[in-house]
Amino acid sequence: MLNTYTNYQMIASNLKTSLARVEKQPLVDRDTKYYLENITKVKSIDEFVKNDRLFKYAMKAFGLEQMNYAKAFMVKALKEGVSDPNSFANKLNDKRYAEFVAAFNFAEHGEQATVYNKAQHFTAANFATQAKIGGIDPNSEAVKNETAYYLANIVKVKSIDEFLANDRLYSYAMTAFGMNSETDTKALIREMLEGGVRDPNSKANKASEPRYAAFVSAFNFEAHGEAATTYNAAQRPAVDKFLRQTLEEDAGAQNEGVRLALYFQRKAPTIKSWYQVLGDPALAKVIRTVLSLPPSSAQTDIDKQVQYFEKRLKISDLSDPKALEKLMTRFTTMWEIENPSSPAQSSLSVLFSQPPEYGVSTNLMLAIQKMKR
Repeated sequence: MLNTYTNYQMIASNLKTSLARVEKQPLVDRDTKYYLENITKVKSIDEFVKNDRLFKYAMKAFGLEQMNYAKAFMVKALKEGVSDPNSFANKLNDKRYAEFVAAFNFAEHGEQATVYNKAQHFTAANFATQAKIGGIDPNSEAVKNETAYYLANIVKVKSIDEFLANDRLYSYAMTAFGMNSETDTKALIREMLEGGVRDPNSKANKASEPRYAAFVSAFNFEAHGEAATTYNAAQRPAVDKFLRQTLEEDAGAQNEGVRLALYFQRKAPTIKSWYQVLGDPALAKVIRTVLSLPPSSAQTDIDKQVQYFEKRLKISDLSDPKALEKLMTRFTTMWEIENPSSPAQSSLSVLFSQPPEYGVSTNLMLAIQKMKR
């Protein structure tokens, strides 16, 4: 049986292949096809929760499958949405609920929730508003014709180049966001789009005019690539989450340490404080293992736990791929020592099976032997 470190590395080093393998599993393949074929037909919260197959797929995608039975609870969260900071989902300590509601945002998008896309629906709504501001009837044939052309063709656009090359689509989008083609040149817009909005210091985010960030957020090629004009969190992104959850569950069936490592790796870039770690039992278990802390340490005052974590680790390392990889190597090594994959495998053999920086390299041992002679 593979040890924890090796098992984790085999999966994490080639996630695409690992996920593709999961997607090809007959049951996963069947459920995914059903989900994608039917989720776009759902027009209300009631329809969503009444379709057990769709609802359970979605719940698992967000790691909430243990709450499948609590439909009334989920209906309340979905009805209140996430726009209000004091909504039911936003006030829950477990942020997976807010993520779920944001993906299936019936409260904000109504019947369009499972098909809503900023490049499509948000832009069309903005165009109608701009037409009204300009003294043009948004229900006029001219506006309807332009919107019909736009919606029929924007979904075919797969890159920034294609977007900028189609003057009719580009002009419609620029009008929708109140852009001025004289000052907002294509060169400037390209630079904005290429920078995206994920980085707080991107050109769009740092611009004094908020319309730039709104525009880039709607045509978010930097984040979504070819799917930018068709992106909907309730569709393919939910499937991707489902596949990752299934991958982690499959790994956990063989070795809980591998599942914890994969889960931590996925969550790490979003972690901003040690309080966030302590609020998630799985994340906290990884860090306690890394620091060789006993389970009883969880009973210690939470502020003291945070202070201890801060002394031993840097929160910034969790968003640094190289530092995170070292942390995962440390975790999988420590986990294997405490929970051997094979009863015959000793702690010493685990140490020597890891990369040189986490044990004594063979070359060093040979060099020492030569020195003794």
